Amino acid sequence: MTTDLMPNRFRPGETVLPPREADLIARRDAVLGASYRLQYRKPVHFVRGEGMWLYDPDGRAYLDFYNNVPSLGHCNPEVNAAMADQAGRISANTRYLEPRLVEYAERLTATFPAEIDRVVFTCTGSESNDLALRIARLTSGGEGVIVSSYAYHGTSAAVAAVSPNLGDAVQLSPFVRMVSLPGPEGISDAQAAEYFEAQIRAAIHDLKRRGIGVAALLFDSIFSSDGVWIDPPGFIAAGVEAVRAAGGLIIADEVQPGFGRTGTHMWGFERHGIVPDLVTLGKPMGNGFPIGAVVGRKAPMERFGVTARYSNTFAGNTVGIACADAVLTIIERDGIRANVQAMGNRLRSGLETMMPRHHALRGIRNSGLFFGIDIGGQDDPRESRRKLALDVVNALRDDGVLISTTGANEDTLKVRPPLICEAEHVDLFLSKLDDALTGLSG
Repeated sequence: MTTDLMPNRFRPGETVLPPREADLIARRDAVLGASYRLQYRKPVHFVRGEGMWLYDPDGRAYLDFYNNVPSLGHCNPEVNAAMADQAGRISANTRYLEPRLVEYAERLTATFPAEIDRVVFTCTGSESNDLALRIARLTSGGEGVIVSSYAYHGTSAAVAAVSPNLGDAVQLSPFVRMVSLPGPEGISDAQAAEYFEAQIRAAIHDLKRRGIGVAALLFDSIFSSDGVWIDPPGFIAAGVEAVRAAGGLIIADEVQPGFGRTGTHMWGFERHGIVPDLVTLGKPMGNGFPIGAVVGRKAPMERFGVTARYSNTFAGNTVGIACADAVLTIIERDGIRANVQAMGNRLRSGLETMMPRHHALRGIRNSGLFFGIDIGGQDDPRESRRKLALDVVNALRDDGVLISTTGANEDTLKVRPPLICEAEHVDLFLSKLDDALTGLSG
């Protein structure tokens, strides 16, 4: 496992930069904390965005095939209009009666299975996961949390302590247990469910033996930080039932796979044929405006609500609700999920056609418009695969296309364009990737 917290980043002294960017970086370094890092070996500098595109100060356009926050495209005019209209009238909190808050909550819960019918609003995905853990621990009576081995669930103290992805300097809670996924371990699809269940049962046994108990299984239903190991559908179901039998709750982190990104379903957990107890939302919910939520079953949500206090002044404010309402309207009205399926199929077909020409394309995994593309030959050293993946990402950046890497070795390309992606964008990405792989193999 790599110890570099952000391998695809700018390192001073490695790249000669124009004076404009060099001066801005110097000023930035002098005033911002050391945790801020710039992406890509040569940082990008943007002044505006529109749809699938970002533009630098010189007007050069970059195709954004990475950013899932503006899920309906940068500066979506309908979302922006809803934001401006509401901001021009009132920005109020949830302690005042506000019809649109209730109407949106009703619309949102209607997109979930019938068992999930309560919602509490937050500002970010980190807050959502933090609150979900509080609910799970209070209602289960346990403390233990089970996560995948390279999971990332946010930045608060509580969720950082259950996020192995954040690096060795961030200490994991003694109450967390990590489980391996069948895909990275080379387990066949036929044995995947059995393997995952065995991992879960071992974690449960250890937590109970140590008197910790089981509060929750917390998982990103597309396992994005682990390298987008999503198949076979349903492989987590038996593990889910084992956690429930042990008294724990099931928390589906839908910050990345939710709101139709998988195409076949509105929510990633639906691919696995399960119904969680709690679902956490964030980033794409407001197309970039800071709004999130915990959506869940009545029993745990009500028990927490009447016995504990959750007060978040900004969460559920009327401007955020207006943005989220516009996002949901566009997804449902414009057939976004059908577009995601069509463009995901087009991208996958193009990648499969390209594979025989490029030894460096080792594997492809996707659901809708969320792709993990493994780079480097199967027998190549881990370090070589990782370097090649980062070389590909930076070659694409230099050619005007933005993606990144993921996985424990960072040798998997993470590709997740906005959901409004069209055929011309897919074809341009495939052409640029082909060029990058060809150039790097020479």
